[in-house]
Order: sequence, then structure tokens, then C-alpha cells
Amino acid sequence: MPETIFSKILRGEVPCHTVFEDDRVLAFLDIFPLAPGHTLVIPKEPAATLDALSDESAAAVGRVLPRVCRAVMKATGASAYNVLQNNGPDAHQAVFHVHFHVIPKSGAGGLGIVWNAGRLDPAGASSMARAIASAL
Repeated sequence: MPETIFSKILRGEVPCHTVFEDDRVLAFLDIFPLAPGHTLVIPKEPAATLDALSDESAAAVGRVLPRVCRAVMKATGASAYNVLQNNGPDAHQAVFHVHFHVIPKSGAGGLGIVWNAGRLDPAGASSMARAIASAL
């Protein structure tokens, strides 16, 4: 896996404002926040995308993420929040180490999203569901 800023943070070469750490997960404030309290949650295991992450590290992140969300909401007084996670350059991933953004939303601050939803094609839905299920 290529070297990333998160690799350097995990090795202690680059400082961060830690909000949580255990043997598998680190959570810290984003240095380019979309809102005050914008926090990143990363596994300590090096994996560029979520599908490359081990089940053990994914479970560890899954246990920590709700706790961090509750803490961010309480500390910021935000009325809502987004959890954002991107995989690959076409999905706007900029740092190629799995990470989750917890972005508090108060008023106009925070994450803005344009959701260009389509419609599920009934003719292809069954075959797509079967293809995904068989890949599991």
C-alpha cells in the first residue's frame, strides 16, 4: 500500500488531535474541516478501500464509529451529522487509507450533497440482486 498522511500519523511522525484510540482504530480531528468537530475515524490496518479491509478491522471501526458520532454531536451541539466514506479516485477518495468522516451539520455548515437519484429498473433488479448475493 502506498505511503499516506495517515500512515505518518499512525507512526507518530505527524501530529494529530486525537479524540479516540485503541489497538485497531484511531479517531482525530480533520485538519481541513467542513464544520467544527469534523472527525476522521481510521483503522490502524493499512487498506486503501473498505473492501480491502479485514473483517476484524471493519468490526472494530463499526464498534467505534457510533461512539464517535455521539461524542461529536454532544461536543458540537449539532442538530445532525453525515458519515462519509469514499472508495477509489472515481468516488472522490483523496487519501488512500480507509477513513470515515463524521461531519456535524448545523445550519448551512457541514457537508452539502447533490443526490441525482435514478429509478431502480424492475427488469434488471432481480438479476443484479442475485449477482451481488452470489458474490457474497
